[in-house]
Formats: sequence, C-alpha cells, structure tokens
Amino acid sequence: MPVLITNARMINEGRELHGDLLIENGRIAKIAAQITAPAGAEVFDAGGKLLMPGMIDDQVHFREPGLTHKGNLATESAAAVAGGITSFFEMPNTNPTTTTRERLDAKYALAAGRCHGNYAFYFGGANDNLEEIKRLPPGISPGVKVFMGASTGNMLVDDPEVLNGIFAHAQVPIITHCEDTPTIKHNEDLARARWGEDVPFSEHGRIRSREACYKSTELAVGLAKKHGTRLHVLHLTTAEEMGFFTPGPMEGKQITAEVCVHHLFFTDADYEQRGAFIKCNPAVKTAADREALLAAVRDGRIDIIATDHAPHTLAEKSAGYWKAPSGLPLVQHALPTLFSLVRRGELDLHTVIRKACHAPAIRFGVQERGFLREGYWADLTLVDPEAELAVRREDVLSLCGWSPFEGLNLGAKILKTWVNGELAWDGEKVLAPRGRRIDFAGGR
Repeated sequence: MPVLITNARMINEGRELHGDLLIENGRIAKIAAQITAPAGAEVFDAGGKLLMPGMIDDQVHFREPGLTHKGNLATESAAAVAGGITSFFEMPNTNPTTTTRERLDAKYALAAGRCHGNYAFYFGGANDNLEEIKRLPPGISPGVKVFMGASTGNMLVDDPEVLNGIFAHAQVPIITHCEDTPTIKHNEDLARARWGEDVPFSEHGRIRSREACYKSTELAVGLAKKHGTRLHVLHLTTAEEMGFFTPGPMEGKQITAEVCVHHLFFTDADYEQRGAFIKCNPAVKTAADREALLAAVRDGRIDIIATDHAPHTLAEKSAGYWKAPSGLPLVQHALPTLFSLVRRGELDLHTVIRKACHAPAIRFGVQERGFLREGYWADLTLVDPEAELAVRREDVLSLCGWSPFEGLNLGAKILKTWVNGELAWDGEKVLAPRGRRIDFAGGR
C-alpha cells in the first residue's frame, strides 16, 4: 500500500524542506510541501523530526560465511537498520574468503531474503587471484578489496608484482586497507621486549603506528597515480596521511578517502577506560589526529564516512592484548555518534548526510539510492536529533552483544527506518527482512 510521511523536516543535497513524502511501489513517488493521502495509504506523522536518506555503509564485516559465532548477515543487518543504515557493502575476509567469482555468487545467494538492508559484496584481492580480478566485470561488486596490511583471513597482498598487476588491470574501483606489515611486526617485537604478554592497550596506536599507515598509503596512492586506477582508501587515522588527498567536492576525483565514526569520536586517551573495546585496525590515535580527520571531513579531503563494523565475542575481547582481536560493532550507533559530533559543533548536518549517504552512492555508482529524489528507492531514516540515546548492553542487536559506546549518551535517536519503501525498524523492534541486492552502474 502507499505510505505517506507527513510533517517532516527533510534534508537532502544541501537543501532543507518541511513537508511530506509519498512512497508508492517501494519508491519515492512525490516530495512536496503538502500531499493528499491516496486511498488506502498508511500515514506517518513525522512530528517535525528529521527525515533523511538512509546511510550507505560501504565498509562492514558481517562475518558470514565461516565466522558466524561473531555475527551473520541477518543479525548484523538488523542492527544496521536499527541504526538508520539501509544499505551496506560487506568485506571479503570471511571463511572461505571471497576471492573467486564462484564464492562471490554464493555469497549473494546466501544473502537473498535474509538481509534487513540492501547488500553488496566486495571481491577480495590475494597473492594468487590476479587473473580472477582481471576478469571481474563492472556492476556485480562495488570493488576489489586489497589488504595492504595483515588482516583476518590471510588476505595480505604483499607480492609487489601482484599488487602492481591489480592496480593496473582492475575494471572496478580498488579499496585498500593501508598499514605496512613489516613496520607493525618490528613494533610488535619492541613491545614484546618491553612488556612481554602484558602490553597495555594504550600501546596499540604505537604498534599499529602512524609510520605504518603513512608508508602503506603512500604506496597505494603512488600505484593509483601510476596506473590511473580508481582508488578508495579506507579508515584513515593520521594527520600526515591527509596530505595525500585533495580537498573539495568528491565528483571527478580519481582517488578518494574515507574515515570511520570511531576514529572521529575516540582518541588514545580512551584506551584506559575502554581497552580492547576500542582495539581496531588501523588503531585509534591521538586527539590531534582526530582533529585533523574532522578538519579533513569539513574541507573535503575525506569524502566518505563509514563504520568498519567488525564484531567479536565478549570472550574474545576479554583476552589480553595479544589475543584480543581488533574490531568493533558499530552499525547500530554510527549515525547517533555522528549526530553527537553535530551537536558539539564539530560537524554540520549537511556534511554528515553528504558523506554518509550521498557520497557512497556517487563514488560506487549505486543506482537510485542514497538521496531523497522522486523515482528513487525509498530508503529512509527518521531521526530525532534533539533526543539522546543511552547506549546499554542489553539493547545491542549485534550478535556479539556489546558496544564500544556503552555508558555514553549519543546525540540522536533513530525513530524509524524504511528499506525499499517498507518499514524495517519501528523504533522498538526490527521487522521482516526488506533488503535487496544493490545495483551498480555497469549492470550485473
């Protein structure tokens, strides 16, 4: 049936409109100051709250197949829609890794009918699948993920000839995790010599150091410039790396950059209280780095904001430094965290919507999503930016059952989420799966 959302404060593409939005057949049929409800329409009064496009999270680890004791496509996508994320791109370092066309197709089959948000899957780079990457056509995946640093799933690409070949021949964008493994291993040896098995979590940013990040990002950017590759560098963490990227609008850029919500929010001062709960790769760094990342979001050096959602069990995270895995569950609280930054005056609302909703759609050629536009799929989030969200462990929907934000009050509540025009989160519970496979420019 048609759905009419009335009395909404709509923000989209740098503009604001107070009015109504009509959904028909899963798509936005009309946006206007006032719309008469069609016969049989379900009407929602937004009460003047913020209606925005759903966030497109281009960097998540939902752990399926093979690591489903941590999370799976159903549980993690449920947490995502509760957090206002309506589409996600999932990473290839599962078990088995998504490094062949057969495995990519199998993953899409696994997702059908089970995902609460719209879904796409990256193809993974490895030292032994260059020919597969050469044959990967545009349209079936958002890109090829290349781990230029040690990763879960043994997907480190450290053969210079293969790395050069991937940058030279990929027909889709290359997405990189940039940390230099030899530098990290050297730092680990130094930490073991000093601390043994009892390394403080506050050392993580020195072990996964700024030098390791800079050296690897420099290599990736250099290869992209050499070959004219479309490159997107994920989860940047240091002030020094910002020098590799160009300020200004994203449109027309060959090389783009991304930051994650936790790197905009936490600093190394938070290790003392949160320990393994904020241990991630690349590491949370200093307050000065956080300020540099925020400045880069504002001036356009950073083009996209994402999560890098990566759940681990409480038992795994409760181990000491060497055994506790890196990664944080983030999708349920990403948008409220960004609204906290808006409330503080560190970011403005138009920038958040541009970087979290519009920019991923533009960068990766997502078809008919990421905007409030007539004719586009109705992927929508209704937000109360005046409310506070108290983060409690018992409310966490990710299978892992914890959040790095526990005990904090974040700067907004997600009131409702629509996916493909159907209600997916009603403010209290997640409803039936509504997600569809994402279409990209170039076709499937």
